[in-house]
Amino acid sequence: MYPKLCFKTLSAYASTIQTSHMELANAALCVSLKGAQSSSNKVLKLSKGQGLSRREAAAITDCIENMQDSVDELQQSLVAMKDLQGPDFQMKMSDIVTWVSAALTDEDTCMDGFAEHAMKGDLKSTIRSNIVSVAQLTSNALAIINKFLSIQGNQL
Repeated sequence: MYPKLCFKTLSAYASTIQTSHMELANAALCVSLKGAQSSSNKVLKLSKGQGLSRREAAAITDCIENMQDSVDELQQSLVAMKDLQGPDFQMKMSDIVTWVSAALTDEDTCMDGFAEHAMKGDLKSTIRSNIVSVAQLTSNALAIINKFLSIQGNQL
């Protein structure tokens, strides 16, 4: 968990969240999704750059796919959060945790593609800094969702 980032990104939602753990989880997912979409768009723009080596182009292509998967998984999670009523709460929450965990894995996998020393410093640092930021947002969302699940699970 990244407490300073959590406070910085979620304080704008305070009036909506108030004391609702579910609203907090929703807000954290929204922030993570926006970050993933923004990072995905930035990587896509970088892919159109001139002078990329074959290795850099391949890493960017893989990263674009990973980030799109992350966006899709976070969107699925948000949709599922809106339909938590009923006896299958635990199953729905398990799906949400799985999707958010998968989104975080996709973000980490994107960064792995830029771990090699053969990459240009600017390209590597630009992409990694963008992806690290969104991975931290997703990590916060996952921690909040897990806390929400433990609180709700104790009330069932």
